[in-house]
Amino acid sequence: MRIGSSIALVAIGAILAFALTPGLIPFIDQVLIGYILMVVGVLGLIISIIMSSRTRHTVVERRTAPDTIVERRPEV
Repeated sequence: MRIGSSIALVAIGAILAFALTPGLIPFIDQVLIGYILMVVGVLGLIISIIMSSRTRHTVVERRTAPDTIVERRPEV
């Protein structure tokens, strides 16, 4: 789940929980489903932010002659 889908779940959950008249959808407690969707969306948002903040560190090596390192720096 990415950041956009997490925000969409929070928005859909808020619409179900707060904007629609309770009992509009028969046999479903839409307020409870709205709260569940908001919690899942917030958890997905937190997890996706944590996963996107993790960066990989790669090293770039440039060589001009055999076995001669000219530049070695971490790639950002």
